[in-house]
Amino acid sequence: MSGQDRPTFREAWDSGRPTYGGWCSIPSPLAVELMSRAGFDWLCIDLEHGGAQPADLIPLLQAAAVGSTPAFVRVPWNEPGIIMKALDCGAAGVIVPMISSAEDAARAAGACRYPPAGYRSWGPLRAGYASGYTPERGNRSVLCAVMIETVEAVAGLDEILSVPGLDAVFVGPADLALSAGLQPGLESEDASQADRLRRVVEACAAHGVVPGIYAGPAAPRRREQGFRMLGVATDAGELSSGVRSALAAARAQPETSTTR
Repeated sequence: MSGQDRPTFREAWDSGRPTYGGWCSIPSPLAVELMSRAGFDWLCIDLEHGGAQPADLIPLLQAAAVGSTPAFVRVPWNEPGIIMKALDCGAAGVIVPMISSAEDAARAAGACRYPPAGYRSWGPLRAGYASGYTPERGNRSVLCAVMIETVEAVAGLDEILSVPGLDAVFVGPADLALSAGLQPGLESEDASQADRLRRVVEACAAHGVVPGIYAGPAAPRRREQGFRMLGVATDAGELSSGVRSALAAARAQPETSTTR
């Protein structure tokens, strides 16, 4: 499905259907462009654990626009300056890591909205060149997703999700497992981890917030559990697995003699 044919990200969310995202860890506009043409509903440019730096944002976001794919930025930390910078550069929204309290969530949401809804400073740079861009339009269009990655955050979900301006929760399953004394992984079958994921989905439903998670190959199961914003593949991971598979396939072919 082309970028022109598929529903917009907001249309997909309003319909209640799941959305599938690609994770961009390689700080290359070409890599992001290829991801943008793959048909994902959204991309995430990762400034927390990926190789990109804030100075890379504009060319990476421009590359995502080639495929008309909304691109969010996972910022390195819950720091207002980098949140505002990502939005000014034209990100469709931000994913803010390690939110553990309502105070953390309010800091993130406030940095995403112009007054009176928040405290975002005016200076939209690339975002502001969109026709008819206004503070009100910016507030409506930007997505604020906060990451739930600790057992403390799960315990405080009701308070966190009561903060105005939050659009989505995005679970970091590896850090959530680590915080509970478990091994990090995307497909943990531990009963306590499953219970925490269930609590996230239920709390999001109660507060009208979209539940998201980085799922990888567990995406079908996470979708059945109720998650609607699903990270399914990373550029670095697919590059690594793809070239390894191609090399293994080549080596598996029987050799034929070319001599007479």
